[in-house]
Amino acid sequence: MPTLGIIGSGNIGAAVARLAVAAGIPVVVANSRGPESLTGLIAELGPLATAGTVEQAARAGDLVLLSVPLTAHTAIPAGLLDDTIVLDTSNYYPYRDGRIAELDQDKITTSELVHRHFRGARLVKAFNNILAHHIPQLARPAGAADRTALPIAGDDAAAKSAAATLIDQLGYDTVDAGPLAQSWRFEPEAAAYTRLYLADPATPGEQMMQAPAGPVAAAGLRRALDAAERVHVAGRAF
Repeated sequence: MPTLGIIGSGNIGAAVARLAVAAGIPVVVANSRGPESLTGLIAELGPLATAGTVEQAARAGDLVLLSVPLTAHTAIPAGLLDDTIVLDTSNYYPYRDGRIAELDQDKITTSELVHRHFRGARLVKAFNNILAHHIPQLARPAGAADRTALPIAGDDAAAKSAAATLIDQLGYDTVDAGPLAQSWRFEPEAAAYTRLYLADPATPGEQMMQAPAGPVAAAGLRRALDAAERVHVAGRAF
């Protein structure tokens, strides 16, 4: 089975890596601290996982998961992901990233900003709208009655199809949310963002990081995406 490169070993990257190896997909995991910092994670993931440099993860296969803080993406050489299908998990959090004028002014979406740096990549936004601890909780085999759907967005139809195939192998259905310009529909505070996947949507914000997940079928996700109203980023507190 083709190898998945994973750039970023934080909560989302590690969660996706766990699903990948469970599905029999080899992974090459990299972070900014170097392969030696990944010893524990690789031991946990088992023989299908390898630690590598960012360059090695980028070249490991046709698909790469990019899961780094938004302001860190420009530290990765722009041409490194040329002709690669990149699953971009980026979100803009002003408290962490500082203020970014183009995003605050709603001129572009977060993934359009990332794609501007990686112009040669075939970028698909995915896995940004679900809490990391919900990723293993909600994964189900194909055909399961309680299978959850995740949104994807991108400007390359073939890349979206390949991303959907991978996400299916990882345990999720997908709903096409349109081009990158429409990816705001599942960014922070939008209708299809993380709260949608809570077992109790009324869970207080300070409890969300420990709260259990509830399945969201494709039809429910589509309704949330269609009903979404664009959140004015400049007014967001996080």
